[in-house]
Amino acid sequence: MAGWPPRPRVFFPDMATLEQLRFDNTYARLPAGFGARVHPSPFPDARLVSVNPAALKLLDLTPEEAARPEFVAAMGGAEPLPGMEPFAMVYAGHQFGVYVPRLGDGRALLLGEVRDAAGAKWDLHLKGGGPTPFSRGGDGRAVLRSTVREYLCGEAMHGLGIPTTRGLGILGSQAPVYREAVETGAMLVRLAPSHVRFGTFEYFHYTEQPEHVATLADHVIAEHFPHLAGQEGRHARFYTEVVERTARLIAQWQAVGFAHGVMNTDNMSILGLTLDYGPFGFLDDFEPGFICNHSDDRGRYAFDQQPRIGLWNLACLGEALLTLISEDEARAALATYQPTFNAHFMDRMRAKLGLREARDEDRELVGDLFTRLAEARVDYTRFFRALGSDVRPVRDMFPAPEGFDAWAGRYRARLDAEGSVDAERHARMARVNPKYVLRNWVAQEAISRAEAGDFSLVDRLLGVLADPFAEHPDAEPYAAAPPVWGRHLAVSCSS
Repeated sequence: MAGWPPRPRVFFPDMATLEQLRFDNTYARLPAGFGARVHPSPFPDARLVSVNPAALKLLDLTPEEAARPEFVAAMGGAEPLPGMEPFAMVYAGHQFGVYVPRLGDGRALLLGEVRDAAGAKWDLHLKGGGPTPFSRGGDGRAVLRSTVREYLCGEAMHGLGIPTTRGLGILGSQAPVYREAVETGAMLVRLAPSHVRFGTFEYFHYTEQPEHVATLADHVIAEHFPHLAGQEGRHARFYTEVVERTARLIAQWQAVGFAHGVMNTDNMSILGLTLDYGPFGFLDDFEPGFICNHSDDRGRYAFDQQPRIGLWNLACLGEALLTLISEDEARAALATYQPTFNAHFMDRMRAKLGLREARDEDRELVGDLFTRLAEARVDYTRFFRALGSDVRPVRDMFPAPEGFDAWAGRYRARLDAEGSVDAERHARMARVNPKYVLRNWVAQEAISRAEAGDFSLVDRLLGVLADPFAEHPDAEPYAAAPPVWGRHLAVSCSS
């Protein structure tokens, strides 16, 4: 890993040691029935193969603390820190539209909740820590392939300004894990303010435990929506805020060209975070119906279906809250989804086009552009990055550029109408149109090297993706269109 062997430990003001982490395990203190206390099953040969310095800072830890052997022992479950209370959360969910009554943390568990020096709380979550009561016969392990993908994509999404869980580090092992083939085992240590899902509420609703629905709602409100705590009508207002957060999140996904792949209700964060990276994919060629999950035979979670599925999932959450809110309140909350999504999406697209003002014709301008991009299968990320510098190289992306020329004329007129200055516009567009996203072929190259024992590309990409709008000359190949072998890579739910 870059930066190793470790240097002598250096202490900084306001930074903590591992032993000074302050655990405040609010979820583990909820009534019996919210999960199960579980002892992780550590890998005997676990070792730290990559650590995310930016995520360490969230816990007030320095990279030197991660270099200690106690870090691997604690995060991998071999020697829990004082105050840790490993806990597997129970939940249910609609998976591909079908309700599954009992899921839960089958290959993950909550090591504990850490409060930083400023009082913010972070779930310390271990993925791949062995079986739990919710493993449904599985081994509870994670493979290196999926671990690298989630680790890198969490930082990529954060770099893009999209709410997400964060990867703290990867613990590697030589232990074999059996999926479609024998693979290398690994653990991911993940951070998030909360891992409560839509499916957590569904579990208690459908098991006819309305008192636990209320307990869960008031717990989430107290911890994450404190402005609503104790207020009359707080549950309806809470639901409305969840609807609006989710609408904004999915608008961000659509604007940046991100497909989640498995938008089951158990993969939907109550806080509007991007949660549970499986068969995700960023658009290469612009394809509205892009399906990144080869298990999704009917395209339920295709790229252009994500806004609709977001609303469907929120309706499922609303159903689970009907012991706390009325049907009229649920409908009123859901009615905010589409306007919120539309407004946020158009704000994002105007920014990507360098437009400063909102005008009625903008929706048609964006829609017509998408039609041109889809017809020519133009690379989505590279198109917008190039548009922020010069229209001429953008024109060359179209095999038959006449249609683009017509659109470009309208775009030029729209810019002139608001007095746009090209140099200023180019600078604005460079700040919102990334040069780098985690393309599947790039992730696969990092995985292949990691499986051979070389994590240098994982660490390099972590830095590049944390600042995707900057120029990184030594990473220039990873901003290119996919090579032939990297086009249309199949990614499964086990990813």
